[in-house]
Amino acid sequence: MKIIQQTVLHALTVIAIALVAAPAITFAQTDEIQVYDAAIAEKGKFNLMLHNNFTPDGLKTPAFRGALVSDRSLNGVPEWAYGVTDWFEAGLYMPLYSISKDRGGSLNGFKLRALFVKPHADDRTFFYGMNFEFSVNAKHWNPRRITSEVRPIIGLHLHPVDIIVNPILDTSYDGFKNLDFAPAVRVAYNFTEKWAAAIEEYADYGPLHQFLPAGEQSHQIFGVFNHGSKFLDIEAGVGFGLNSSSDKVTLKLMLSRDLN
Repeated sequence: MKIIQQTVLHALTVIAIALVAAPAITFAQTDEIQVYDAAIAEKGKFNLMLHNNFTPDGLKTPAFRGALVSDRSLNGVPEWAYGVTDWFEAGLYMPLYSISKDRGGSLNGFKLRALFVKPHADDRTFFYGMNFEFSVNAKHWNPRRITSEVRPIIGLHLHPVDIIVNPILDTSYDGFKNLDFAPAVRVAYNFTEKWAAAIEEYADYGPLHQFLPAGEQSHQIFGVFNHGSKFLDIEAGVGFGLNSSSDKVTLKLMLSRDLN
């Protein structure tokens, strides 16, 4: 165990050094910072995942009038999931919440999710899926009351390396040309079945019909570790934004377990 922990720490140190040398990028706060890997709850089982991310050093100016200020804010949500079949998982995110220095505690809305995957993705070299989310937002969380996400999932388990891409499209139901391209990517190294370290990138290029200028696009890179056990699965990471338009540091923590 000590050797594994030292290896994980060494890998995260290498990741951190790589981040310092990365190009300048931006990032926006969110309730969920995760790359989907097409794994779902077994048929007939409930799963609970607790998402939390904290911004110890973030933007001091709201993204829009009345928005939460990300600096020193905590955002999170319980994600309730049920395995309907071996290829379909239904999910509910509720309540979305924040604790921020400008508003204190607040509720941000809720989300419904339908996730369709190739069965038993963990056992396959090539795997894929598609996730659909429907969001109802508070005014301080998103200027649009109703938004949705379409998240394709494409990945390879190369043993011990995983490569996963989520080319996400977000919509406010204002036309196809205004679909927002916000991809997420994960490259992980699995030291054992229970321990892994990864680099993840979360980006937002803007609307499909005209990507934003490079300086206005959103990007953040995370160094992440994962630990799995029968009792609890843990994912934790540190993300860095490297220009004045992004949160400088974001911490994420995800805790997950089956409930039955």
